Amino acid sequence: MAQVTKHEDEDTTVTNVGDGPESVAGPSGEDLEPQPSRGGAGGGKRPPTTKREDSGGSGNRPSTKKDDAGDGFFTIYKRGQGYWTRMGTALAAGLLIALTVWFFYQQLPVWLTPAFTPANATTAQAVAARATARNATLGICAAMLIGFGALAWRLMNKPGNADFLIATDGEMKKVNWTSRRELIGSTKVVIIFMFLIAFILFAIDIIFGYFFQLIRVLDTGPFG
Repeated sequence: MAQVTKHEDEDTTVTNVGDGPESVAGPSGEDLEPQPSRGGAGGGKRPPTTKREDSGGSGNRPSTKKDDAGDGFFTIYKRGQGYWTRMGTALAAGLLIALTVWFFYQQLPVWLTPAFTPANATTAQAVAARATARNATLGICAAMLIGFGALAWRLMNKPGNADFLIATDGEMKKVNWTSRRELIGSTKVVIIFMFLIAFILFAIDIIFGYFFQLIRVLDTGPFG
């Protein structure tokens, strides 16, 4: 036995509630009107449309590293970003370059003077050789200073290295620094515990010194 449910749009729903043969009453295929295609009168699918990007004009165009880096050698990549990390790196690089140049300034005259001094040289020739070595040292050190400075500038202004410094500066700004009051309080605690531990160790050292003197391990005590 089947229960037939008839809807307004002439569709028929059959629910089987028994084991016997079922007969379904409903509209035949000839009575049904053909449904028009959703794709339009022609029945075909609409062609896919593509969105054209405006390649000209003043539209928004994503910036690239090449655009940010600029064209000139002295152009700063992403100017104004990562100021403190860049300044710290520049100061460290400048200090390293200065120490290196100073080392060669001190050592090059010692290495170059024998090369400019002829065999069996007179006093005047020896003085002239030292002056020539000093001038050569100044030229070499100046060239090293300019070369190392240009190399440091290029490395710090390279897009990959500059982005790393900028990201480092951004992460440092997220650090929760302690206040002045907390810093002073923590410093006081460290100093007090330092003197306390020093006093305890001093007392233990004196006690063991007299103990070892008492058992004849040491001939004299801690104070003689």
